[in-house]
Amino acid sequence: MTTTENPTTEEAIDPGPLIKLTIADCAAKALHSALALGVFEALADGPADLAGTARRTGLHPRMAADFLDVLAGLGLLERAGDGYRNAALAQAYLVPGSASYLGGFVELTNETLYGTWGRLTEALRTGEPQHLDPDKGGFVGDRHQDPAKMKRFLAGLDAYSDRMGTELARRVDWQGYRSFLDLGGARGNLAAVLVRAHPHLQAMCFDLERTRPLFTEHIRGLGLEGRIGYTGGDFFTDPLPEADVVVLGHILHGFDTDRRRALLRRVFDAVRPGGAVLVYDRMIDDDRSDPERLLSSLHMRLVSPEGSEYRAADCRQWLREAGFADGRTEAMLGTHTLVTAYR
Repeated sequence: MTTTENPTTEEAIDPGPLIKLTIADCAAKALHSALALGVFEALADGPADLAGTARRTGLHPRMAADFLDVLAGLGLLERAGDGYRNAALAQAYLVPGSASYLGGFVELTNETLYGTWGRLTEALRTGEPQHLDPDKGGFVGDRHQDPAKMKRFLAGLDAYSDRMGTELARRVDWQGYRSFLDLGGARGNLAAVLVRAHPHLQAMCFDLERTRPLFTEHIRGLGLEGRIGYTGGDFFTDPLPEADVVVLGHILHGFDTDRRRALLRRVFDAVRPGGAVLVYDRMIDDDRSDPERLLSSLHMRLVSPEGSEYRAADCRQWLREAGFADGRTEAMLGTHTLVTAYR
């Protein structure tokens, strides 16, 4: 009787996923370079051939074809005959000047993440944060000392807050509320989306005093003075303005559990009876199996001394301890979780 030997481990398991994981940052770097070279802007008005695209963007002929074909393979460009055009995704989000432009956020991640994550091994060995910035989870750094740099940073976040604001405007029944407070509202972009969608609302942003000039400039440019106010201070020591609704987006993940509980107790006092609190973050799924959420949590540990992501169930528990009535939990934008609770 003959037998067939079992295949070796090397033969039985395809290493393809491992290879893809090993070079995953190459695709991101291609996107970053495409933005830096203005590829999507060059093709915003229609297709162009290889030579024309290279000429408009400064691509060297030796690199151009492979680079543009990489972008096509990634779903950012499409081949149009013997040339290229923006794919729908790039046309919607990567053309500078468009209302939905997300390129600033892409540039921001290129500038901030790679140096920090390059020190991951050291952080794993020491437990120490590698890019300390308690204000914004490692994104702000020293930008607040350079107004031009800070404005570019905030512009990168505006496109993201546009999408989040649009979702909150749609999902929440704002008709029963007259006012809201955006805790950590920066220059007021999310608040602006909400008050435009629901003109009866009055808004207040609470953030560090040093952000006030950038808020004033941005809100004046949007023509929303009188609709959105600003209070400068510290979440944990200064009085929080009262409002019907308090929004905490990307706030709790910057602190440890004790400080989260303390802040939510202060938020409870700021929410008027009958009001609500809205908390959104890239919360970890309950069984801790979503790698993207866990990578976000690891990032917070990399850039802050006490921050991390957290489970929605934990957030609901902290809200109940603060005095809120349990509400609902829902997914947002495919990347975030929204927890709502009521007073």
